Amino acid sequence: MVNTSQSPRPTVAVLGCGWLGLPLAKALVAEGYTAAGTTTTPTRVLTLRDAGIRPYLLSLGGKFTATDRDTLHTLLSGTDVLVLNVPPRRSATASSYANLLQPVAEAAQECGVGHVLFVSSTSVYPDEPRAMRETDAHATSEAASDILRAEELFAPQPNNTVVRLAGLFGPQRPPGRFLAGRHDVAQANAPVNLIHLTDCVGLLTAIIRQQAWGFTFNACAISHPVRGDFYPKAAQQLGLQPPDFRMDDALGGKIIDSTLIRQTLGYQFKHDDIEVALAAC
Repeated sequence: MVNTSQSPRPTVAVLGCGWLGLPLAKALVAEGYTAAGTTTTPTRVLTLRDAGIRPYLLSLGGKFTATDRDTLHTLLSGTDVLVLNVPPRRSATASSYANLLQPVAEAAQECGVGHVLFVSSTSVYPDEPRAMRETDAHATSEAASDILRAEELFAPQPNNTVVRLAGLFGPQRPPGRFLAGRHDVAQANAPVNLIHLTDCVGLLTAIIRQQAWGFTFNACAISHPVRGDFYPKAAQQLGLQPPDFRMDDALGGKIIDSTLIRQTLGYQFKHDDIEVALAAC
């Protein structure tokens, strides 16, 4: 349910203060939340501290040691909301993502964390030419299956929320670089599903502020230009060689439907037109 009444600010821990997590933690601090955050890079600890974020050095990759466990418990003790922002590793084996997050699920329960906001991905949906709503997720690949298993570590509980983000873009991540210089690229007619960093941060903070727990949400801009038009234009705007597509490829693709999160939160996207938003990268 969503609570729009004023209440004391909860203590929030952001597990994964990278491209998305750091701006999110900064936004929470700006709104008056007490925020902690983790990084895998020792030199980034000072960056977090200078931003008013209580820093922790923690890596979930490799062997999870007793020291790692102690750090995780220290981070989560007294935490009201855990934002879990640890994407799956592309080089990892198919079964590793859920295993990677299992210690976090256990520690959150042991430390009495009130809510978990799990940042997931729309890659859980099949690549079929139709609108994909939250109930359409299927384990159509090993990667999708592993993400869904990771979601299940947290999703069954009514005090947690899962947000499946579309492709991320924004500062330091302009879409013009995604396919620049490539040849014979498939799916020219498939729709583009992206969400800007500003809207990611806005939606995640709105969920915490409104206490919108017990949901699974899609999050995506409402505009869906086709790949064969969007990516060459995006590359040209950066002065890069545009990709060339197989224009005889008639295959379409999925469209991520984010109606539920819009209606539930009443959030107004800042970058719903992703072609216009290229200037905000």
